[in-house]
Amino acid sequence: MGYANPQSLVSTEWLAQHIDAPDIRVVDASWYMAHLGRDPKAEFAEGHIPGAVFFDIDEIADTDSDLPHMLPSPEKFSSRCRRLGLGDGVRIVVYDGGGCTAAARVWWTFRAFGHEDVSVLDGGLPKWKAENRPLADLPDIPRERHLSARVNSFLVRDVDQMLANVKRGREQVLDARSAGRFAGTDPEPRKGLRGGHIPGSLNTPYQDLFNSDGTFLEADALRGKLAESGLDMRKPVVTTCGSGVTACVLALGLHLVGHRQVAVYDGSWTEWGGRSDTPVER
Repeated sequence: MGYANPQSLVSTEWLAQHIDAPDIRVVDASWYMAHLGRDPKAEFAEGHIPGAVFFDIDEIADTDSDLPHMLPSPEKFSSRCRRLGLGDGVRIVVYDGGGCTAAARVWWTFRAFGHEDVSVLDGGLPKWKAENRPLADLPDIPRERHLSARVNSFLVRDVDQMLANVKRGREQVLDARSAGRFAGTDPEPRKGLRGGHIPGSLNTPYQDLFNSDGTFLEADALRGKLAESGLDMRKPVVTTCGSGVTACVLALGLHLVGHRQVAVYDGSWTEWGGRSDTPVER
């Protein structure tokens, strides 16, 4: 059995064949944790998939929030996307330099603002480069395009909703962090955060959804890996992680296998673990 929503993932071969199509727009969503010491904008300038524009998840965000890369307002999202030539009537293909992590976050962001025609490049830039496909080092000058943006509240959860869910247990919570961080035995990469997890949540480290080449597991293997956590595929799910990025990898994986009720906790552990009024389980 294949993916239930195969349109949300495209291969490097498919993109190479369709990259010049007038209705395709390619987006580089590269982002890295600070301790890695990588500069995604500089790397984009050195070499990116031809025609790609750079989507900065830390700037196309609610920059008034103390939390990293939280969803922006619909107005800001529309304005930034319009300048990038991303909007109505085009299919957006997102990739990143790490594979399918920040790309999944941007995939979810577009869907959270009502744009469904968005896909992730399976294996991302590493696979594209490994296949010796072309790169460009000149910026693309996009033509502005209108984008209608309206928040789909079914895809987003905030801290108050998550607190209420701890008591009611209506939605399953699936955490994308490593087993050690989930258990509270390994330190958090961000300072000032408690260790552990949201009470009652389950754990599927996001890396477990990938093959060795950075592509997503095939459909049956993906279903099996998600089921290992104890997840009930018949019930609603909220995904979470450190800061709302790799939670979107889980959301994409669940979408690929046909789960219809998946939301992302935008603040994730940076918010939950950084507060004193949120319960923590170890």
